[in-house]
Amino acid sequence: MSTYCRLILCTCPDGDTARRLAESLVGERLAACVNLLPGLTSVYRWEGRIQHDSEVLLLIKTVEARVEPLTERLCQLHPYEVPEIIALPIVSGASDYLNWVSECVNAVEQDS
Repeated sequence: MSTYCRLILCTCPDGDTARRLAESLVGERLAACVNLLPGLTSVYRWEGRIQHDSEVLLLIKTVEARVEPLTERLCQLHPYEVPEIIALPIVSGASDYLNWVSECVNAVEQDS
């Protein structure tokens, strides 16, 4: 069951954007839960220069089947030209929590 769940990392330019994205993803049942981690500093190369920016990191919990539609939705909503979206398998965790993640994002049929 645990390898079925995914953790997606996505950086945002500010708290308001992060909250808006998180609420959309959870509201649309693409994610069960999104944690917002403020106070992040990113150092990266963009357009040939090294950049330093304050960002908010989203920790998004979902299931494998929702990764593609979640990624597409993030790309639609995100203000960055090239948003960071990285999906990692969850290899272990509390089974009750992982079951809850699955139930939250797989309940789409129940809401229709």
